[in-house]
Amino acid sequence: MQSVIYLVRHGEIDRPTPRRFLGQTDLPLNENGVRQALALREELAGIDFSQVFASPLQRAVQTAALISGRPIEWLHRVDAFKEINLGDWENLSVAEVQARFPGAYELRGRDLAHFRPQGGESFADLTDRCWPALTDLASRFSGPLLIVAHAGVNRAILARVGNHPLQRLLEIPQDYCCVTRLRVDSRRWDAETM
Repeated sequence: MQSVIYLVRHGEIDRPTPRRFLGQTDLPLNENGVRQALALREELAGIDFSQVFASPLQRAVQTAALISGRPIEWLHRVDAFKEINLGDWENLSVAEVQARFPGAYELRGRDLAHFRPQGGESFADLTDRCWPALTDLASRFSGPLLIVAHAGVNRAILARVGNHPLQRLLEIPQDYCCVTRLRVDSRRWDAETM
């Protein structure tokens, strides 16, 4: 069975200054994020999504509802598409992480794929969480499907599809409201940035 999936990163959120690690912190879209999602709705207007899935975090749910034009209650929330769990690093700045967990930030840089903050998960863990959910949806629905998730989740998926090493995961572009079209045919995955 062939499936077409539109994988979208949520719209813009207000980011604190200094920049902080925001994994599963449940922030809403800001005004620009709403505008981005509405603009994407116009861009994708010719696509009749058979199903709409989103991370349960409000920024993803809001984006999915705005793009699809469907009520929030109609959307399917998928826990496996939540952003990476940053554990004890959640809401900390880089300076705070370096002060509280000496050497850990540098260790993460050396092993981005497998480093786990205390109480959190690695990008390898994240891939192990989101990939089976994605392949399950692709096997059950021909689409087109809309999936709205997060930069970390989408990068993990795209690294897997493109056979890119997780260590270089952050090199995969993921601007707010960016779209990648995934085509699945007999276990072969292709990705096209739109």
